[in-house]
Amino acid sequence: MKSGLFAGTAVATVMAISATSAFAQSRDQIQVAGSSTVLPYASIVAEAFGENFDYPSPVVESGGSSAGLKKFCEGVGENTIDIANSSRAIREAEVAACAEAGVTDIMEVRIGYDGIVFASKSDGPDFTAFTPAQWYNALAAELPQDGAMVANPNTNWTSVDESLPDSEILAFIPGTKHGTREVFEEKVILQGCEDSGAMEQILEINGGDEDAAESACMAVRTDGLSVDIDGDYTETLARIESNPNGIGVFGLAFYENNTDKLKVATINDVVPSTESISTGEYPVSRPLYFYLKQAHVGVIPGLKEYAEFFVSDAVAGPSGPLAAYGLVSDPELAETQAKIADLGS
Repeated sequence: MKSGLFAGTAVATVMAISATSAFAQSRDQIQVAGSSTVLPYASIVAEAFGENFDYPSPVVESGGSSAGLKKFCEGVGENTIDIANSSRAIREAEVAACAEAGVTDIMEVRIGYDGIVFASKSDGPDFTAFTPAQWYNALAAELPQDGAMVANPNTNWTSVDESLPDSEILAFIPGTKHGTREVFEEKVILQGCEDSGAMEQILEINGGDEDAAESACMAVRTDGLSVDIDGDYTETLARIESNPNGIGVFGLAFYENNTDKLKVATINDVVPSTESISTGEYPVSRPLYFYLKQAHVGVIPGLKEYAEFFVSDAVAGPSGPLAAYGLVSDPELAETQAKIADLGS
């Protein structure tokens, strides 16, 4: 996927072209859905696009990365969306589902980077420093103990680590349909499982099955101390405001726009910031994407122009409005710009 282009079979391509011809010029407004993390960036771009081009502002909806990619892969035509926003890379199974529905030429566009932060109510418990191992021991469904897996006995942060606040564990984390959840599981929970030595113990317990051990590591408790949030970050914020002892998982940009209500914690002693994410120093960061349906380029008015505008220096560059909102500009933005410029040529 490094090329950012997914080519399908000749038969599927012909089908896509036929479908494209059938809906030519029947819709004049770009339709976008997907990641709640990418949503504010896409909304900024959509509004500015409508103000600066002779095209209507695109319709941008949220719903999560997985939901957006599912809609994107429904097929080609006026009743299907043009772009899916995502806070994770598209999966092989999703590429296959797209191809089966005739969506065979998908362009992956990386718009920049974001960090996942852990924030709590500004006047709540002193949640200011964490490690992945602490999060693993707090949220894992089961922990290895005396050669067996047992239900997680930790209910208070002090039972995880005496240096943490004497407060009941209450974490508000992204639901499974959000791309943020996958990053949280892999870069925090799985990493914490490895850092704590639990992975090695689990492998001894299960006879060395690495896949099973990873699954066991990333299984999150379901006893009410970890709460899945299926909505966007505003819902997570509302939960923390109603539960002052809670701590939530947010995107960096959302936190930076709510510093009057939230305080952020370090991970491995690194403060999350645009600089620490751009250098790779902050350990919990991820690229953000949108996926463009190439069969719709030249058919849905303004689609290529929107994509070009989104990744332009003036918009997604270090001094653009997306950076001002919290996006970490992609050092390889010029390559992305050149790729989109070649669309339809």
